[in-house]
Amino acid sequence: MIKVRLKDGSEKEFQEGITLGELAVSISPGLGRIAVAAKVNNETKDLSSILSTDAEVEILTMDSEEGLEIMRHSCAHLLAQAVQELYPGTHFGIGPAIANGFYYDFDSEHIFTPEDLEKIEQKMKKLAKEGQKFTRQELARQEALSFFEQKGEQYKVELIRDLPEEAVISVYAQGDFADLCAGPHLPSTKPIKAFKLQSVAGAYWRGSEKNKMLQRIYGLAFAKQTELDDFLFKLEEAKRRDHRKLGMELDLFSLHDEGPGFPFFHPKGMVIRNLLEDFWRKEHFKRGYVEIKTPIILNRALWEQSGHWDHYKENMYFTKIDGVDFAVKPMNCPGGMIMYKTKLRSYRDLPIRCGELGLVHRHELSGALHGLLRVRNFTQDDAHIFMLPSQIKDEIIRVINLVDDFYKVFGFEYHVEVSTRPENSMGSDEEWEMATRALTEALEALNMSYKVNPGDGAFYGPKIDFHLKDCLDRTWQCGTIQLDFQMPEKFDLNYIGEDGEKHRPVMIHRVVYGSIERFIALLTEHYAGAFPVWLAPVQVRILPISDKHSEYAAKVAETLKEMDIRTEIDERREKISYKVREAQTEKVPFALVVGDQEAEEGSLAVRRYGEQNTVKMSREEFLATIIEEIQTKKIR
Repeated sequence: MIKVRLKDGSEKEFQEGITLGELAVSISPGLGRIAVAAKVNNETKDLSSILSTDAEVEILTMDSEEGLEIMRHSCAHLLAQAVQELYPGTHFGIGPAIANGFYYDFDSEHIFTPEDLEKIEQKMKKLAKEGQKFTRQELARQEALSFFEQKGEQYKVELIRDLPEEAVISVYAQGDFADLCAGPHLPSTKPIKAFKLQSVAGAYWRGSEKNKMLQRIYGLAFAKQTELDDFLFKLEEAKRRDHRKLGMELDLFSLHDEGPGFPFFHPKGMVIRNLLEDFWRKEHFKRGYVEIKTPIILNRALWEQSGHWDHYKENMYFTKIDGVDFAVKPMNCPGGMIMYKTKLRSYRDLPIRCGELGLVHRHELSGALHGLLRVRNFTQDDAHIFMLPSQIKDEIIRVINLVDDFYKVFGFEYHVEVSTRPENSMGSDEEWEMATRALTEALEALNMSYKVNPGDGAFYGPKIDFHLKDCLDRTWQCGTIQLDFQMPEKFDLNYIGEDGEKHRPVMIHRVVYGSIERFIALLTEHYAGAFPVWLAPVQVRILPISDKHSEYAAKVAETLKEMDIRTEIDERREKISYKVREAQTEKVPFALVVGDQEAEEGSLAVRRYGEQNTVKMSREEFLATIIEEIQTKKIR
């Protein structure tokens, strides 16, 4: 008998040689029906795997991320099987699971069309219903090479040749399709039900433009049809909310061939931008920050000193001044270092919290540009905090609380990820370990859960990233906190300690919005262009029914403008229903209809954006309502 410790901590005895599938059934027949794989001592295995020693076992279902990923990977194999049957002669690249689905790369003389995707999807459904078993076979390296050479699968042969000589190679088969794969997979194709092929794109083999371009078919896959339907609905909703579309419709910004990746902000877009910056300044001033401004172009020697010349040069723009190399800044930090060194600092001066709304330029490939989400120049709401080593934890906690306060104002939920040392980093192991520990201890002190991203830190230090979740459940990385022991060393930053000696300060780089441009894009999509009253470019539009009501409309507008409420009067000789409809189309929060009755009573007929009914209010009542919504930054 062998002892098995289950996820709930309980221990059970089973006959040696039991399969993981049989173990799942013995725990519960219901669990056996929905099990897709299992983790044995934290290693994921197929349910057909045999258990022969004591172990910790967790049965996986599609309710877990790991189980869902296994189903999606199996779905990629099902796609390849369908293509093999429908388009003989196709050669196969790779087919992994990805977020929300899967893809597979094909080398085929046939050019796949949207109509083909429908045909392939129907074939996949037929194969799935047959419940074909996924079977695993382990081969020695030479056996695996011979197997795929005989099938003419040159891409699989290439992958095998890159594996170590002693590697044991696994092949998974279902029906007549066999693939090089580490697994694990579902027991059979039967559980694959909620999937949809989505698109075809070109993809270079192994991601190198030196290699052949393959055809990549993308698909979606979920545990349940309702989840797939919900995701498809959100995809359509995302198209409706696309900030590039709304940016033009609402006259916020535009993008032009004369400046690819360099956005043009229109007057209404500038209103939103300025409001975000004003809010940023006010909240930072309350928390002890000072604001600075550093130059956009700085000497090459500075970027060599900072490490950007060696680590970030391919993303930078350059120029010459008086025959000397200069660079357009991709980051604000080196300028902040120069500011710190303008005078001798004492331990009593620290922490110093310097904020900067700094314009930076980074070269992005033209194919990566995407509205305001991926641009070549943007304004970072940067801050650099210089502090004593003893102040690290408290300062990180202060920044986390600041970020949390900001995101609550805009109605965003978020999750946190900690990114650790990358390969091309500067500094010692001890410094990186100390910095990483400081970040995690601050999060733990606030009882915040976090995910670790190994190797995804900046080249000068580990970081905390804040990933916002919008109303469509999409996540966006915005805020970040980076702890840095390297820059103060490189720039020889010092402070005079209590002992009268020079000491090295520690530094935090941090952003809250991340980029003003990117944040405006996220807000536009999150609110579908219907901004909260405090952020709306036009907060009130007054709609006189005829010319004789213009005088009263002007009087109302004057009162609102005196209270700094952004107000327009629509005096066009159009039907009032047309004016109301246009105010709704332009997502103006309040449309005020004024006619004989309103002018006589000193009242207003108030129509909120998105509502069908008009409500009668006194001017005082409306003023109190809108001021309260602006001051509290209310989200409806």
